[in-house]
Amino acid sequence: MDIIVLLKQTFDTEEKIVLENGQISEDGVKFVINPYDEYAVEQAIQLRDEQGGKVVVVSAGPERSAEALRSALAMGADEAVLINDERIGGDEHAVAQALHAFLSRETYDLLLGGNFSVDNGAGQVAVRLATLLRIPHVSSITKLEIAGGKATAHRDAEGDLEVAEVTLPALFTAQQGLNEPRYPSLQGIMKAKKKPFREITLDDIGLDAVESRTERVDLFLPPPRKAGKTLKGEPAQTAAELVRLLRTEAKVI
Repeated sequence: MDIIVLLKQTFDTEEKIVLENGQISEDGVKFVINPYDEYAVEQAIQLRDEQGGKVVVVSAGPERSAEALRSALAMGADEAVLINDERIGGDEHAVAQALHAFLSRETYDLLLGGNFSVDNGAGQVAVRLATLLRIPHVSSITKLEIAGGKATAHRDAEGDLEVAEVTLPALFTAQQGLNEPRYPSLQGIMKAKKKPFREITLDDIGLDAVESRTERVDLFLPPPRKAGKTLKGEPAQTAAELVRLLRTEAKVI
């Protein structure tokens, strides 16, 4: 079974966001595999170990994304591909177009990715890609079984459970609870150095440029949270005071 995992490198979730001139500063920042993509990598490795085949991790991003790809190789993935080109726009449309051009030249039975990335939370790349490839797509899965050329997936549906069966090839995005991602072992880290790693540009996949369809107008941090207030007195009095504050200060009613 040939499995391709879509991977993105993001800020460590514990990093403090600092803005400089309307841009997020990357000075001294720790980058990691997007946490939801880790579930996808782990699931791919488990399926490969059960059914044979190989796992290829692919990312469309800057040079530093190679670190996240090598971490996935250390976890147990077989090969890695980095699409690194400044001509790829920064929005989900552009990334999906670049990945589509690459995948159109590859063979695969299964595509896996994270439900969304923790940096922008859009959750659009996977569904856009599935549409471009014209293959089924199931998001937010918490269980995946493969048998007889079909996949059965459990997905989180706002507190409820949905079960979907689709024919392969298909694309699935991972939700927390799908598995417990492994930590790269020392042996895995050493093996990762010898595994195939390709770095390609748009020229290699037959594209000239992929422009964004959206533009970021402004970027700013939310205002500091104000100290809370404690209302004392009889229930009727405090209720009246609460309503007054919501109208005059919070302006939510």
